[in-house]
Amino acid sequence: MSESLPIRDSYLALIDQIVESTLKGQISSVEMVYQMLQKNLVSGTGEVFELVLSDRLSSIQSQVDGETDELKQAKANRKLRAIKTIQSQWQRYSQQNQATEAIATAVREITTAATDERLAIFLRVIDPNQKQPPNLPQLQQLAKGLKQFAQVNSDLEEISQGITSGLATWQGLQENLVSWMYEKNQQLGFGGVPGETGPWATWAKKVNHDLPQRLFRTLAMGESTIEFAQKHSSISLSDWVEIALVLQYLQRGLVNWFDQQAYNVQAGSKLSISTFLTFAVIWSQLASGFQSITTYSNGCSQIMLQILRNFSQRPYFPLYGGIFASFSGSYLRDALDYLDEPLRRVEGTQEKARILTLLGYSQRALGQYQRSIHFHQQALEISRTAGDRPCEIANLNHLSRTHVQEKNYTEAINYSQRALMLSRQTGERTGEANALVNLGYSEVMQAQKLEQAETEVYESAINYLEQGLKLSEQIGDIQSQALCFSSLGIAYLVIGQSAAAIPYLENGFKTAQVAGDLYLQGRNLAYLSEAYYNLQNSEKAIYTGGLGMYLLEQIASNEWRQSAGLLTILQGQIGAEAFQTLLKQHRPKMIAIIGVDGYDYIPKLLEIYKESM
Repeated sequence: MSESLPIRDSYLALIDQIVESTLKGQISSVEMVYQMLQKNLVSGTGEVFELVLSDRLSSIQSQVDGETDELKQAKANRKLRAIKTIQSQWQRYSQQNQATEAIATAVREITTAATDERLAIFLRVIDPNQKQPPNLPQLQQLAKGLKQFAQVNSDLEEISQGITSGLATWQGLQENLVSWMYEKNQQLGFGGVPGETGPWATWAKKVNHDLPQRLFRTLAMGESTIEFAQKHSSISLSDWVEIALVLQYLQRGLVNWFDQQAYNVQAGSKLSISTFLTFAVIWSQLASGFQSITTYSNGCSQIMLQILRNFSQRPYFPLYGGIFASFSGSYLRDALDYLDEPLRRVEGTQEKARILTLLGYSQRALGQYQRSIHFHQQALEISRTAGDRPCEIANLNHLSRTHVQEKNYTEAINYSQRALMLSRQTGERTGEANALVNLGYSEVMQAQKLEQAETEVYESAINYLEQGLKLSEQIGDIQSQALCFSSLGIAYLVIGQSAAAIPYLENGFKTAQVAGDLYLQGRNLAYLSEAYYNLQNSEKAIYTGGLGMYLLEQIASNEWRQSAGLLTILQGQIGAEAFQTLLKQHRPKMIAIIGVDGYDYIPKLLEIYKESM
């Protein structure tokens, strides 16, 4: 290309040259066109070339459309085909060049940054929330680019080595990403009994590198991730980067796989939710364990927030619950508490509002009502400012529900009425269904507290609950249906109609199973136990109470003590031997839900309760 011509004229000459060469039969393949572009285009002038190409394309298209002479039209058509070949190779060149420039920029940013900022910049470069996060070949390019500066700074060598090791470890795991699902007696998700089955145990067997293997074994055995990080706080930067990449690719790979399970959309989204939260929690615990090394701790928090931001934009983000779907086990106890601290450093954004909504719901399930209110109030303010109406309505509904738990029924009614008005104004039907349920539930609880005997008070409240159930069924919202059934059952129980409560509570349990919400499952079973106890059906009271107590205790909800108290009274009334006999009658059904270890843990839990009294 002539250096004496202005850039626009030079590019016009280049395009005309390629077209003429094509017409003369001198261009034998599209690869030759690509090489000519590669040789002659100047970095940073892509927009100029694109404009010139577009002008030339329009000009030749006009010739084709306006030409009446057959020979001249045939020639114009050949020119048009040549221009379209240039256009396709330009797009190829542009994409390739864009990626190359992005990696070159990343190398420049990392190498020129202060030592304590390099890891944060690297994590920003690989952030999956970008429009085009780097793929595997681009990460390999990044590793090579950083290696060139290794003599200047050993940190750059470490990051480069960590990328190379991380990609190699991930490629070794890739074919076993979901193989654990097909193992014998394997349940989906990250819960179950710690040991030799499940994703972590499978991956630990497939990894050759020592540190990732140890981390997977720690997770497989349900041991403390915080203690793991504390024990390995002196690991090299290279090892840290390797773990970061491996965990990130495992999480993204699983979510992509679950999202594509079209044959069972609900199961897929339930497992995606579980995956997002499980990995976010692991990173938050690693951040806590690495506190003595600020760079590592901040890096862990950064990855955790990247995961949660990605999650908050998904269509299945659970504004109304479902957060305990498909995982339990000791290593996740109280784990969502750890997400609180890193979130304090994030400015008010729509993503933060949604994440805080999730935290508020989880804290209510754990019995931390003041913390729950605090999270929901923050989320309410941020979502209102961000114009995220579904999130705003969800937090009004959650505040209503949490105030019920606090026995502040006036506030609960106030928030549910606000949620109902706003949801009807905006046409947010899921929010409306939940608001109807919360309003009815709050009014039942308030009437019972004030000892109001008037039938019409309860009829009006239960009418709201029934409207909520009908609406949630119409829109097909399983999570809201589970809440509606549960609330109706508890309402009938509160007003002394135990027989009427049972069908609703049973449906509530079944629907919560479909939704994957362990908290609602446990809660429905706990109230079913109470209903059966009121009807003097000791056998079913023991069965439902034992299951409910176990499920609630597994997610660290204090509400397990409600069932434990009732079962202890029942045991005292019928005797320990009769109690054990009735429990054994339901052993097969209970094992199907909570496994042998879960069933064996029920008597131990009762002893723990008695000792704490």
